[in-house]
Amino acid sequence: MKKDWITLDQKYVLPTYGRMSIVVKKGEGMYITDEEDHTYLDLFSGLAVNVLGHCHPLLLEELKNQSNQFGHISNFFYNKPAIELAEKLVEATFPGKIYFANSGAESTEAAIKYIHKYGQENNRQGIVVFKNSFHGRTLGALKLTRMEKVQQDFPTPGFPVHEFEKEDLQQLEEVFKKHQPAALLFEPVFGSGGLQVISVEFIEGARALCDQYNVLLCMDEIQTGMGRTGELFAYQYSNVTPDVLLFAKGVGGGLPLGGILVAEKLAHYFKEGDHGTTFAPSPIASALGKKTMEILQEGILAQSKEVGNYLKTELERLKDQYPEIIGEIRGKGLMLGAVILKNHEILKGKFIEKNILVNMTNVNILRLLPSLIIEKQHVDTFIESFEEIIKEW
Repeated sequence: MKKDWITLDQKYVLPTYGRMSIVVKKGEGMYITDEEDHTYLDLFSGLAVNVLGHCHPLLLEELKNQSNQFGHISNFFYNKPAIELAEKLVEATFPGKIYFANSGAESTEAAIKYIHKYGQENNRQGIVVFKNSFHGRTLGALKLTRMEKVQQDFPTPGFPVHEFEKEDLQQLEEVFKKHQPAALLFEPVFGSGGLQVISVEFIEGARALCDQYNVLLCMDEIQTGMGRTGELFAYQYSNVTPDVLLFAKGVGGGLPLGGILVAEKLAHYFKEGDHGTTFAPSPIASALGKKTMEILQEGILAQSKEVGNYLKTELERLKDQYPEIIGEIRGKGLMLGAVILKNHEILKGKFIEKNILVNMTNVNILRLLPSLIIEKQHVDTFIESFEEIIKEW
């Protein structure tokens, strides 16, 4: 007798997610297959986690190799795969030291504690964020998230949070002068907040203000990192080096892993016992993360940037053809969004009918987060289907 997985989920799992009516049986490359043997082109890759697609053969091999050695050992022992991943991340970014966590929200929580330590020693307090920003759902991260529908009426920690309009350097300086915060934290490309790209001019101006007012510049690259925007991390499009870099999602090769990278000159603020976790860094996730970085640096990163440019060009073409349906095209690399002006509430379902999986965020923004192994033929399939949907309206 075939199991009704959807009914069982509704019976045994708390309903905190609005799921599609798809029960996944298998994933391979750019595709997933459901229990009914329907195959779908996957264009949000586990919300930007599966940067090399599903079941990449080299990751499966690495998974087997590390699993045959050891899985979990705790932080009372030196963890060779984690040390190797930390070295690779630092060498690809800037000199510093890493604290590993299990997720994006945990990375944000670690950053909050680090910022607090910095603030205590430098007579500063609080964190500055963009209006309408998203930084996670655990209580500390939730206080930094400036979305009422996410914040609701959950209790909040007592540290001060100050918000300002993105790209407004004058307003940012006023906040620095008035409140003397310890840190500025933002995503270089909004994720859940709407896919807007923060300009290089703002990032470089913010760096200068942080230096002037002794404020930490913290970049939340949980979603933008691991090649999502065409560079390994989005801050690398600028001449700026952050003080604290938050990462997660794709860094574990499909398994839970995150963390913060703190610049070398600031690495003394965390001491033994200041923070910790049972599971991170998982030796298996660390080994997969190291292998993922190697594959990205061997050519996938460059290919993904090219395909991302092609996808954005094709979206712009559709926007010009159907201005009453498609508004602004946003994003960078393979982190792209299209503002949908009509019928946005049914668009995801229409794509499912075409055997394509997409994500909607911020009510009416079509968000595309495909695996970085995507090819132009996959883009063509998506664009052709999108145009067919528009013509059917």
